[in-house]
Amino acid sequence: MTLSVKPAGFAHLDALAALHEAAFDDPWSALALGELLITPGAFALLAERKRSLEAPQEPLGFIFCRAGGGECEILTLAVLPAERRRGVATALLASALREVAARGSGAIFLEVAADNHAACALYERHGFAVVGRRAAYYRRESGGDRDALVMRRALPHATV
Repeated sequence: MTLSVKPAGFAHLDALAALHEAAFDDPWSALALGELLITPGAFALLAERKRSLEAPQEPLGFIFCRAGGGECEILTLAVLPAERRRGVATALLASALREVAARGSGAIFLEVAADNHAACALYERHGFAVVGRRAAYYRRESGGDRDALVMRRALPHATV
């Protein structure tokens, strides 16, 4: 089995929406993702696995970013629940970091639910640090609202 990460475009919107729905309680639609994809500086990367030569690629997760003004924001990172803790998010994040550095970004930001300990640990392992907190940022019908942590990582090799 081979894991690959490739750019995702309009042809992948249904797959991205399905991945987002599997990963989050409040998923983004294919239409919403398409509207984001046409914004300046936006890009998505899709992680897929090929189980055999005959089998089609199997979508496992994606990362969606928007770069501009010397910075980048990770808008979402979604991985199928059954594929978590298997290196998919790490591969997506590493590919995105290379892409945003190549685009000249000097820093990358994201927001993550404060109670999403696995995601927070992933980002910390990749050099992100908490720089802020947004109270009750994530609205949840069950279990109350959740704070968001704002995390940042400098990209020292950027050409800004």
